[in-house]
Amino acid sequence: MAAAGAPDGMEEPSMDTEAETVATEAPPRPVNCLEAEAAAGAAAEDSGAARGSLQPAPAQPPGDPAAQASVSNGEDAGGGAGRELVDLKIIWNKTKHDVKFPLDSTGSELKQKIHSITGLPPAMQKVMYKGLVPEDKTLREIKVTSGAKIMVVGSTINDVLAVNTPKDAAQQDAKAEENKKEPLCRQKQHRKVLDKGKPEDVMPSVKGAQERLPTVPLSGMYNKSGGKVRLTFKLEQDQLWIGTKERTEKLPMGSIKNVVSEPIEGHEDYHMMAFQLGPTEASYYWVYWVPTQYVDAIKDTVLGKWQYF
Repeated sequence: MAAAGAPDGMEEPSMDTEAETVATEAPPRPVNCLEAEAAAGAAAEDSGAARGSLQPAPAQPPGDPAAQASVSNGEDAGGGAGRELVDLKIIWNKTKHDVKFPLDSTGSELKQKIHSITGLPPAMQKVMYKGLVPEDKTLREIKVTSGAKIMVVGSTINDVLAVNTPKDAAQQDAKAEENKKEPLCRQKQHRKVLDKGKPEDVMPSVKGAQERLPTVPLSGMYNKSGGKVRLTFKLEQDQLWIGTKERTEKLPMGSIKNVVSEPIEGHEDYHMMAFQLGPTEASYYWVYWVPTQYVDAIKDTVLGKWQYF
């Protein structure tokens, strides 16, 4: 039987159908202002949180030790901070070492630096810059300039122990032979040169003084034939150049086995000097009228203050 009130031939809609219709056709509920503001604020917080997770960490403030990198300024590792430095080329055993070193450091301190670079003990170093470098004077006092070449001659203890000492024996034999003979300046072979008298253009002498080698060649002297001769010390090449009018002999200082000298009688402010180039006396190269103030510097430069071989 059809429900009352329903037209003939039509079924009355069920409760579920009515609910779906109401839900579908119901207009959206209006949102009040407070709810809108709350929703906008929540969205802004979510967006800010997302952006914050992508932002880089803030930079360290200036002066913060964690933000400062350790940068080498090229100064001497021995403590050159705040001191005037000079660029040096340390040359030893045919090897060059570029270093920066305080200009007001002494020759003794320079030897310590060379020891740290080469392993060569200071006592076994012969350090040369226009002659031997004094241990008690600063590089500024001896006028070392930037880019200067510092020559170092010497052997390590192992090198010394590994070789024989024929050079020492040759020197001792030469000294013993000299003691047996009359003074050199009275011997006939030398008298014929000395009798010519002192050269007019010989370099002036300073009796009783000891000086470093000059920056110019020693000139105005005689050789055994009575010809003019000059001595040039090429420290950067570790060579002695013996020059005459005809030619120049370039001798490695290591090849010179001994250096002997004697004051000239009547002219004690000048010496006669010989460089031993071979095993016998015939190999001596004689030079006459060497100013006395340079004699020790010549021996130290060629042979060093210590002589092991």
